[in-house]
Amino acid sequence: MSEEVKNRSEILFIYDIRDGNPNGDPLDENKPRIDEEAGVNIVTDVRLKRTIRDYLHDFKDQEIFVREVIYDEEGHVQDGKMRAANFGNDAKKILNDCIDIRLFGGVIPLKEDSITYTGPVQFKMGRSLHRVTMKHIKGTGAFASKEGSKKETFREEDILPYSLILFYGIVNENAAKHTHLTEDDIKLLLEGTWNGTKNLISRTKAGQVPRLLLKVNYSKKNYHIGDLDKMLKLTTVIPHESIRGTEDFKIEIFELVEKLASEKGSIKDIEICSDDRVNFCKEGADFSIGHLAEATGIAVKQITF
Repeated sequence: MSEEVKNRSEILFIYDIRDGNPNGDPLDENKPRIDEEAGVNIVTDVRLKRTIRDYLHDFKDQEIFVREVIYDEEGHVQDGKMRAANFGNDAKKILNDCIDIRLFGGVIPLKEDSITYTGPVQFKMGRSLHRVTMKHIKGTGAFASKEGSKKETFREEDILPYSLILFYGIVNENAAKHTHLTEDDIKLLLEGTWNGTKNLISRTKAGQVPRLLLKVNYSKKNYHIGDLDKMLKLTTVIPHESIRGTEDFKIEIFELVEKLASEKGSIKDIEICSDDRVNFCKEGADFSIGHLAEATGIAVKQITF
């Protein structure tokens, strides 16, 4: 087993989707979530965590505590207490077996009491880097509306023609002590973030593509810069609502590069995975993300999945 996490980290994750619904709101006819005032797309942290959990369970054979478990032939799903009973109501066993509790924490409803673990890994809600527009689509179904009818059913849905979504996360080394989060767990977290997004091939999410995953690892104790997500800006010469792909914009990285460079004494290194179809710029001039180490004076590790 690898060593427990001892350093704080900040994470930036960017992905996009075309002609889909990255996160429907069940309280609003499952429409994509929109910040009506800012006009940007919102994706909850719960959606991203679900993506990671499902990937780790389905592709990496990791045990997940928070998942749907059917316990009888009638299709009933376990509640929290029944799930905890699967592990003998033993909190230590749950921590040892379930990577999602080590990562994200949770409330464990044991037989006699409950235990709450604060998750070392926390994500803010994801937000698109641009204003979006929503399209309402109507279509016909494959079956008749009722027995004996010649009329087909109709279906309706709301999609986003395009959304480039940015998530910000933080790994808290202090909370990691309580859930015994390891460096191997973090490697799986990053893989689940990248590959989980790519492998979420449902009707509304097919075509999601991870574009940038950047992890800043600190050497200074109990310290992080904060608000790294606010240091990236999308630049384009067309209306935001007309963006349809990576060829329509660049990501301005100047503020982030400058801040990282000024804080290099507090930073151990940076890990990065990027898609070469995304264009970056620094003060308007094209910038290769491969030159990040040179621009900041910080060691950069290229990671692949």
